[in-house]
Amino acid sequence: MVDTDSKPSGLRWLALAALAFAMLFPAAMTWLYFVALGHHGGEPGPAQSIAYAVGKTIQFGFPILFFAMTRPSRFGLPKLTLHGWGLAIGFALLTALAMATLYFGWLKHSSWLGDTPQRVREKVEGFGIASLPAFIAFALFLSAIHSLLEEYYWRWFVFGELRDRVSTPPAIVLSALGFMLHHIVVLGVYFPDRFWTLALPFSFGVAFGGAVWAWIYARADSLLPAWASHALIDAAIMVIGWNLLSMPLPPS
Repeated sequence: MVDTDSKPSGLRWLALAALAFAMLFPAAMTWLYFVALGHHGGEPGPAQSIAYAVGKTIQFGFPILFFAMTRPSRFGLPKLTLHGWGLAIGFALLTALAMATLYFGWLKHSSWLGDTPQRVREKVEGFGIASLPAFIAFALFLSAIHSLLEEYYWRWFVFGELRDRVSTPPAIVLSALGFMLHHIVVLGVYFPDRFWTLALPFSFGVAFGGAVWAWIYARADSLLPAWASHALIDAAIMVIGWNLLSMPLPPS
């Protein structure tokens, strides 16, 4: 075992390289499976699903490998705490309300969506989750499990490692920007004609959410409140996603 905080500068640089990899790898893999291997016209893409599974395995396995080799003392069960829960749930409910108001009150009935419903359908069919049961199963996985994995990765690992090297405010900002990067790729696919007016502003909204969750994690010293907040917002996104999927497509 090596302790990167007490060893020579070479090991500290190695830790910084590992942190840079952790911040950039999700965006690179998202581009691979969502753009480079994406299929148009709703044709299933097995390579896309394989790349997704491999990418997620590497992403979420990387912190375990890193700490197993450097600081196994970082491992432990999440703390049970009452701190941060009100802020976390309040933020989730306000965000869900804002998203629902924006989508159902304006975007759904505007021309700004363009071919977004068709692009959503293509991606969902490409992953084989276009039926209601499959979509519900995916939504539950994304909201309950994937959100926990993202909190473990972006808040516990990335934000935690940044905070060990810089003060809390820049650690919050840097981890939030890293969290935003792969969302730019996804939203850029869904809003190709509205990148500057929808995809990028929504991506900065994701960064703001990541910053709030990092702040909550720092205050509560536990992932649980941030995870609950993240899960509720993801669930609201999946409701909007199903509504987009259910919208009638224009005749080809």
